[in-house]
Amino acid sequence: MTNRTVLPIPPGVLEELRTQDDAGRPASPLTDPEGGAPLRCCLRRSEPGERIALVSYAPLRRWAAETGANPGAYDEQGPVFVHAEPCDGPADPAAPPPFTNSHRTLRRYSAEGHILGGRLVTGGPDAFEQALAEALDDPAVALVHVRAVEYGCFLYEVRRG
Repeated sequence: MTNRTVLPIPPGVLEELRTQDDAGRPASPLTDPEGGAPLRCCLRRSEPGERIALVSYAPLRRWAAETGANPGAYDEQGPVFVHAEPCDGPADPAAPPPFTNSHRTLRRYSAEGHILGGRLVTGGPDAFEQALAEALDDPAVALVHVRAVEYGCFLYEVRRG
C-alpha cells in the first residue's frame, strides 16, 4: 500500500479562517452544546461545551497557489467546523480520523487541480482503506479529498508520503 499523509487544515490557514473565512466573512464562534461536530483542525469530533466556529473553506485554493495548479471551477468552498481558538492539531497524525468509518466519498484530483473522479465508499474501514489505496496508487492522482456523503462537506485531505 502507498504511504500517505492525512492532512488537517494547516495552522496558518486556520488562523486566517478564524479572522476571515474563504467567503470573506468573519468567523462566528459558538459553544457546541451537544458535541459531535467533525473538527478539521484536529481531525476529531467536538465535545459538548467546546468553542467552535463554522467557516467557509476552499480546500484547493492554497494548494493550487503553492503548486501553480489551476483548478478553475473546482476551486469550490464549503462549510467546515474548526476550533474557535488554536488547538494542538491531531493527537495521532498517523491514525485515521474518527469520522472516517462512515459512508464517505473519495474525490481524486490531478496535479492541475481537476477532478479525476470520485468514489462512494461503504462497508467500513477495510473498504475505505482499499478505495484510498487504489486512488493513491494511480500516478495521475496528486491528492484525495475525503468528503461526507450526507452533506458533501470536505473532511480532510490525503497525499502520498
